[in-house]
Amino acid sequence: MSIETRAARPQLLLLRFLHGGTVPMLTVVLLALVAVFGLLLGERIVGVGALQSMAFQLPELGILSLAMMVALLSGGLNLSIIATANLCALTMAWVMTTQVPGAHGFMWVGWQVIAVLAGVAVAAIVGLINGFVIAYLGVSPILATLGTMTMCKGLSIGITRGNVISGFPDPIVFLGNGTLAGVPVALIIFLALCIPMAVLLNKTPFGHKVYMIGSSEKATRYSGVDTKRVLLGVYLLSSLLAVVAALVMMARFNSANAAYGESYLLVTILAAVLGGVDPFGGFGKVGGLVMALILLQVISSAFNLLDFSPFLTVAIWGALIVIVAALGVVIQTVGASKGQAR
Repeated sequence: MSIETRAARPQLLLLRFLHGGTVPMLTVVLLALVAVFGLLLGERIVGVGALQSMAFQLPELGILSLAMMVALLSGGLNLSIIATANLCALTMAWVMTTQVPGAHGFMWVGWQVIAVLAGVAVAAIVGLINGFVIAYLGVSPILATLGTMTMCKGLSIGITRGNVISGFPDPIVFLGNGTLAGVPVALIIFLALCIPMAVLLNKTPFGHKVYMIGSSEKATRYSGVDTKRVLLGVYLLSSLLAVVAALVMMARFNSANAAYGESYLLVTILAAVLGGVDPFGGFGKVGGLVMALILLQVISSAFNLLDFSPFLTVAIWGALIVIVAALGVVIQTVGASKGQAR
């Protein structure tokens, strides 16, 4: 064994551990953090009440992270998911507060369905705008989604003048605050989305094409794949996931506002990257994202119980993004060195 190979041995061991799988790695980190926070906080962090509280908080961020993950896998980015969710929530909220109270019988249920469909329609329009501008006009995903984000937020504030719309029917509120066998309904919705999303991305031609585009759009296009159509579908799917998050958020708070969830945008990117999604596209699994979300939720809840400032928590999230990104570069560098050594 050469001196260079012996010197690189610790880095190669790190590389093997990290490439052993995102889920096992995050599981080890999660168990370590639970042990540390358990010593500091006791049952306040590991008790049934604490776990149920985290289970109520995780779904809305989880669904938004799924929306971000889809765009990242294709080599893009969707900065408009929060603004889209709020605009959809306000649309649904307006229908529910103006039409449902005066309705009776079948129409009482019918207007709630119409309200949800109106939100879906708004999300579809935003998603199609994003997809068309990015795929067919060649605009950068950052610029395109930044534009739609500003547009959606402007519409939300302009229509409502920044006011809150509240007071929804009980079936809607139940989606955000109800439980089934002790499990929050919102968490069930999130998990019910994770399974088909994992199947869609890993077992269908559409999913394979998304990964291919993320790895190399030009090579995918030359192989005969209609990359523009696939990208249009990516941003449409991302927006449709955002409307589900909107429904969960408005149900949990029993209100809708143009500014809800703005701090989530940074965390959705962090959750995706921490969960093993390559920020340049082409790699990432739903299972890794779920583990990253659990890890971040445990950290957030522990910081809250330790009376950390929310602003300090956001600062730590930002630092984590830098660390994870830098670690990714190190892994790639070590991997390249390993290949050369062979």
